[in-house]
Amino acid sequence: MTLWRRSLSRRIFLVVLASFVLVLAVLQAYMWLNFRQSLAVSQPLSRLGSGLGEALAAIDDEAQAVATVQAMQTIYGHLRLGGNPTGTLVFRLEDRQGRQLFSAPLLHDRALSATPGRVSTTDINGVPYWVYRADAGRWRVYAAEPERTLARVVPNNTRAVLPYLLIALPLVLVPAWLAVALGLRPLRQLTQRLQRRSPDDLTPLGFQPRHAELQPLAEALDGLLSKLKARIGRERAFIQDAAHELRTPMAVIATQAHALGGAADAGQRREAQQQLESAIARASHLTQQLLDLARLDDAPTAAAPLIDVAHWLRQVLADMAPAAMAREMDLSLVAPDRLMATVEPAALLSIMQNLLANAIGHTPAGTRIVVTVADTVHPLCLSVEDDGPGIPPGESAQVFERFHRGADPLTRGAGLGLAIVQQAAVRLGGEVRLGPGLEGRGAGFHLRLP
Repeated sequence: MTLWRRSLSRRIFLVVLASFVLVLAVLQAYMWLNFRQSLAVSQPLSRLGSGLGEALAAIDDEAQAVATVQAMQTIYGHLRLGGNPTGTLVFRLEDRQGRQLFSAPLLHDRALSATPGRVSTTDINGVPYWVYRADAGRWRVYAAEPERTLARVVPNNTRAVLPYLLIALPLVLVPAWLAVALGLRPLRQLTQRLQRRSPDDLTPLGFQPRHAELQPLAEALDGLLSKLKARIGRERAFIQDAAHELRTPMAVIATQAHALGGAADAGQRREAQQQLESAIARASHLTQQLLDLARLDDAPTAAAPLIDVAHWLRQVLADMAPAAMAREMDLSLVAPDRLMATVEPAALLSIMQNLLANAIGHTPAGTRIVVTVADTVHPLCLSVEDDGPGIPPGESAQVFERFHRGADPLTRGAGLGLAIVQQAAVRLGGEVRLGPGLEGRGAGFHLRLP
């Protein structure tokens, strides 16, 4: 429901309201503690009782003494003492023999008892009362008022403080609400700009907020739009390049399928079949590389297991050994007996397979290839080096670009292998760089993983 929708304005209102409730509670506690402290020093009832006793000490006539106490009862019947309701302060006058001379109607002629000069507590009609007794000349006078407990003091204090808080509430709430409304205006302007933009418009917003708190948001949105624009551009170029690369094997497949169907003898059929199988293998390899790139780009990062990298590399080289032996290449591994590291095997496998495939497929027969893993895991360093012809200096900056195959017209492949290597290294949080190969010859690819 819209009424219960989360809102900064509603939150500000609730926070201010809660703050005022907290202020009221703190004031109540302070006033109660201050009241209890004042009682420990001097109680208003004792001051009133002792003053009345001093006045009666100078009176010797009984009628005059009674009139004085009656006058006090009349006066305090219309006044409040210390927050108690009017009419609850009562007096009683006796002579020294305990004969009652005057008693407030609330007492119903009930006798009171208290230690002279001190405040005592007694129960009157089921209500706890403070009672003060003063002995003055011929007279004994009692003053009594309801005991001011926490249950009585809190409502009185609330009635005294609450009107001021209610007056202050809108004076605080309205400026706070205006500050929020004005502070959120740039956000609304930014939202309107985003809503007016077409889905294809990924240019920077050009929004310069005046508030320092909103500047990082505007810069982050512009940065995000720039990244999206660059990524979409790369994806479009990637799709165009992929379509271009797939067009050749598809054309070969169509041509050889037609030739296979119209072959006049077994030799023509065999040649067409070989060409057809080669084109299918090339298309399948290209498709697999495209899938590998997509997986590395979009797949969520899984928790990496702890593996023995040295043992794992021996298995990878064993799988690649037949291809190297077919070209009379020397494929070797330099690694410790055991090297435990936490790494994602699938991404590392993509790196090693593509680096080894490049070294085997793009160097002459008889080339020496050495895979080296450093005897440390902080960082984990892997190298694939060969002593082949190497990569021309002018092409070293483009070797990791997608679909880059170099200037050699005899180079086979789609030019995705090293792009997959770089993407997998980024996925693992590391980097791969190109350097010289064995003994300063050939090419060397060096991988560093955290």
